[in-house]
Amino acid sequence: MRIESAFEVPVPPEQAWALLMDVPRVIPCMPGATLTETIDDATWKAMMSVKLGPISLAFDTDVKREEADEYAHRARLSAKARESRGRGAASAMIDSWLTALDGGTRVDVATELQLTGPVAQYGRGIVQDVSQQLVQSFAECLKAQLVAAPREADVAVVEQSKPVGGVGLALAAIWRRITAILSRQRRAA
Repeated sequence: MRIESAFEVPVPPEQAWALLMDVPRVIPCMPGATLTETIDDATWKAMMSVKLGPISLAFDTDVKREEADEYAHRARLSAKARESRGRGAASAMIDSWLTALDGGTRVDVATELQLTGPVAQYGRGIVQDVSQQLVQSFAECLKAQLVAAPREADVAVVEQSKPVGGVGLALAAIWRRITAILSRQRRAA
């Protein structure tokens, strides 16, 4: 499944690029993620914790920088995740690129995501909605890393390290799906 998203940060592309290339600094901005090992300057290991109601999942994740074009401000990361107790897996190819804006930078992210196991049983729409919420949270943490005082930036990272609470995210996603369906039905009537 393809998930596309974008967000803006109030810094020039060169400053945003420097942060995005600092993967050990970026990984903790992803909700529930913790950097566990740096293999080399293009390969890392991380742990991603997700809580879906009474079910807690922990994913061992291998992250690799596949491409980085500093001139074009385009990068590609791959991620391969395995649930530590064998209850599923995920793989993703994440393309990102930066565009200069008046006084800031637009960050576009396109992810090709494949899920297997229990997580794959959730509908595509719910997975996309939850992913959008995660990206929003990720963007807020990146903004804090780029523009906040060091203490505020550290607080943003600590907040992100908590396991992703899937129940609240899933309920919000389901509610958005229901209201979208009702809205379409009203327009059709």
